[in-house]
Amino acid sequence: MAISNPGGLLNSTPGVIQQATAANYLDLSTNAGWGQQYVPDLMEKEAEVFGPRTISGFLSQVGAEEAMTADQVIWSEQGRLHLSYTCSITDVDDGGGSTNGGEITITDHIDTGATYAAGSHGVRVNDTIIVATTAAVLKCLVVRIDTDVLSVEPYGVANITTLGEGNTGTLLVYGSEYKKGDNYNGSTSRTSNEPKFHTFNNKPIIMKDYYEVNGSDTSKIGWVEVSAENGQSGYLWYLKAEADTRARFTDYIEMAMLEGELAVSGTDDVADFLTTNADSAGTQGLFAAIESRGNVTTGVTGVNAATDLAEFDAILAEFDKQGAIEEYMMFVNRSTSLAMDDMLAAMNSYGAGGTSYGVFNNSEDMALNLGFTGFRRGSYDFYKSDFRYLNDKATRGGINDAAGANAIRGVMIPAGTSSVYDQTVGASMKRPFLHVRYRASQTDDRRMKTWVTGSVGAATSALDAMQLHFLTERCLITQGANNFMLMK
Repeated sequence: MAISNPGGLLNSTPGVIQQATAANYLDLSTNAGWGQQYVPDLMEKEAEVFGPRTISGFLSQVGAEEAMTADQVIWSEQGRLHLSYTCSITDVDDGGGSTNGGEITITDHIDTGATYAAGSHGVRVNDTIIVATTAAVLKCLVVRIDTDVLSVEPYGVANITTLGEGNTGTLLVYGSEYKKGDNYNGSTSRTSNEPKFHTFNNKPIIMKDYYEVNGSDTSKIGWVEVSAENGQSGYLWYLKAEADTRARFTDYIEMAMLEGELAVSGTDDVADFLTTNADSAGTQGLFAAIESRGNVTTGVTGVNAATDLAEFDAILAEFDKQGAIEEYMMFVNRSTSLAMDDMLAAMNSYGAGGTSYGVFNNSEDMALNLGFTGFRRGSYDFYKSDFRYLNDKATRGGINDAAGANAIRGVMIPAGTSSVYDQTVGASMKRPFLHVRYRASQTDDRRMKTWVTGSVGAATSALDAMQLHFLTERCLITQGANNFMLMK
């Protein structure tokens, strides 16, 4: 079955118009003028054909807001406690003037979030390690270290041939072993391991908009009663236009926090247009933060992400590698939401003895309900909600239609708070994983500024018009992005 739109509804195409015209106001002159025999039956109330048109509210559900006074926010996140690295097997039977079972070269940290510097690992002589490649798994004793090259002796075998020379693998320190009376003397690689942490930053952007109506038009009385999302209604067209401008700006605030991108010095010219400081343009939104520092799933089928148990099991395995936070909120588009419902419904026979998956009461006597709001898999609880922003044709819904495999179909956000060291405050604090920072001081609060200029209403100038201005300066802080999942 195909669904088509004949285009007969003029306002079905996303967009706005800046003034009242014959296309949106009743004009009798186009229909035989005033000389026609009968006066038309006028339906005064404007029809609300798109339901709620705003998409804001997502961040208010999952985050918080906090004032800031600086030009950027810097925070630090804990590194991993245990020592684990990627490595390559460079010599399976080292005989170059030393007696050891082989050499292993460390190539990178596991989930470092930063560029690996030569010799920056924490492995030391006398450490016991596990080395795994696709060919074998061996446990070894580290007997010598030369920067990133570890000379090792495997337990139980003469050398590390079974690991496969040239193979890549993973190395994990699981302990150490010393002979009686031994100490650290003579072990030049023996140094204390300092805690590792990762520092991130983001900067606020300034957003502006305004609405203007001239003094004469403020006294116009229309024939159609208009209404806006904020509950305002009346026969004055400019009242609706002002309310729509405010609602659109409120949506822009949230959309910018979701979609924001940092300008790249030397790659794009965004910073050159906005400022002379090439590093101060743009802001990192939620989607960019997850793609840069978090996890992305494309689903098993490549059509709808995370819509079968195999894919969810893979997601759980990845979350186990990260913070193992056991409650997640999923905000998804309609197709993904329905696919999840189908997946969960297939697990239930709806009859006596049927199994039940979910964090809800499901009995055979209740009415058939194929919409699932939550379920449990393993030790994880998932709560699902439709994300209007990803469905609406005038927002991401329209972009997703054209984006194909690059469409964003949902996001998984951990519930609760995380503990980070805030370098601006100078203390370790607990905050939601997502929160918004806005510029504010005793002089100026830029969370959401509005002011009126002109000679209409508040007389502030000789301008024969009313100008309503909107401004905000803010950024989104995505803490622990490694615990987030973007669904494509």
